[in-house]
Amino acid sequence: MKTAIILLLAVNTALSGVIDNALKQIEQQLSFLVEQTDNIRTQNSNPKLIMPRSLKSDGSIKMVNQDDWCSGFYPGTLWQMYRITREDRWRQEAARNTTLLEQVQHHSGSHDIGFMICCSFGNGYELTKDETYRNVILAAANTLTKRFNPTTGCILSWSWGKDKWKFPVIIDNMMNLELLYQASLLSGDKHFYDIALSHASRTLENHFRADNSTYHVVDYDPENGIVRRKMTFQGHHDESVWSRGQGWALYGFTMSYRYTHNRKFLERAQHVADFFFSQKDLPEDFIPYWDMKDPNIATQPTLVPRDASAAAIMASALYELAEYSSKKVASRYRGYADKILTSLCTKYLNKPGTQHGFLLSHSTGNWPANDEIDVPLNYADYYFLEAISRNKNSHP
Repeated sequence: MKTAIILLLAVNTALSGVIDNALKQIEQQLSFLVEQTDNIRTQNSNPKLIMPRSLKSDGSIKMVNQDDWCSGFYPGTLWQMYRITREDRWRQEAARNTTLLEQVQHHSGSHDIGFMICCSFGNGYELTKDETYRNVILAAANTLTKRFNPTTGCILSWSWGKDKWKFPVIIDNMMNLELLYQASLLSGDKHFYDIALSHASRTLENHFRADNSTYHVVDYDPENGIVRRKMTFQGHHDESVWSRGQGWALYGFTMSYRYTHNRKFLERAQHVADFFFSQKDLPEDFIPYWDMKDPNIATQPTLVPRDASAAAIMASALYELAEYSSKKVASRYRGYADKILTSLCTKYLNKPGTQHGFLLSHSTGNWPANDEIDVPLNYADYYFLEAISRNKNSHP
């Protein structure tokens, strides 16, 4: 036992040094991104393009408007930096950029309002207790509830694609439930909680295969709540293992356990983690291929894109999942997360002054659409910093 403890302390100490060295680069790089973003906003012919999301094929920054599902990750990354450093300059930058998204609270066209608001206003309220942020969170949660269908028991994910599905629910939507859980705590209104619980329960029931991998899309009949089809939109094929989708499932059910203490949610998160990290084709550095069932892994693995965003999401989730698990299981989950974080810090972190300030390289956005392949992505950066913060606050 003493030997195991000594080895664990040695690993933790080594990773702590890796993270500290990485943070020196991260501070420089994030400062560069702020500078780049402000310059583009000043020169931009389209004032609606306000948030950096990724890089275009020509190497320039891809900016998006406030209604893009990724709009909240940049201010969220700044809040994460403030959480880690407690330096006031990061608080000021985060607050300045969060304010730009205030009207998103009324955006009813997508379930992704949860991503957009929780990362920006949610972190802002947690760190500052600014009542303005609280009011936005509550208004946004109310907007999200309008997408709930009592017959399906779920929140509608996409309003488009009516030729493909009737009532699509994607595994990503688990992440947006945090907005409703938060709103219920802030307001005392159980209606928010009940909708989130219903959606999570239906997802638990219908989104998973026997091996604990997750489908990307489940299409319901809104008239009777029956499942019409289980499929993918961003994975390789309907029965594949889209890595970021597994990350959303792992994170989403861990987070749902935090708010509900529903043991089935915790067990599902644990099963998802155990399934994913037992994949025989998982790369040695634990940064997964974009889809673990891409057939080219067997013959040309070096040509199959990795997804650092999926890895960052999983690492962050695993640190939290460890807090709710038995000591033996928790040690395994922290080990997975530590290995991912070590890889991201040493092999995927961009050097200061490169990639226009984005932190991580080698993420995959939407492979089937040939969109955002092997590029930096703002949500990879967000969950990367959240994972660092959780590592620093984890309790072995």
